[in-house]
Amino acid sequence: MTESKRKSLKEKLPPEALEHMKAAREEMRKSMETILPPGFMEHRRTARKEMLMAFRSMIDAALEKTEEKSKSA
Repeated sequence: MTESKRKSLKEKLPPEALEHMKAAREEMRKSMETILPPGFMEHRRTARKEMLMAFRSMIDAALEKTEEKSKSA
């Protein structure tokens, strides 16, 4: 019997490589912040929050429909 196990990236790469990847990501983020207009990051955060709230309301509506169906059954 063979088991196929997926290893996470953290398990596959040496710790030093992960540290370099994390540092590269942070530096890339800093460089993007200098290129983008000053209000962009705040606008992006606000837009992300609105999208998450939209998903939350869709999930809530789906849960309500599920509960209504189980009550009427």
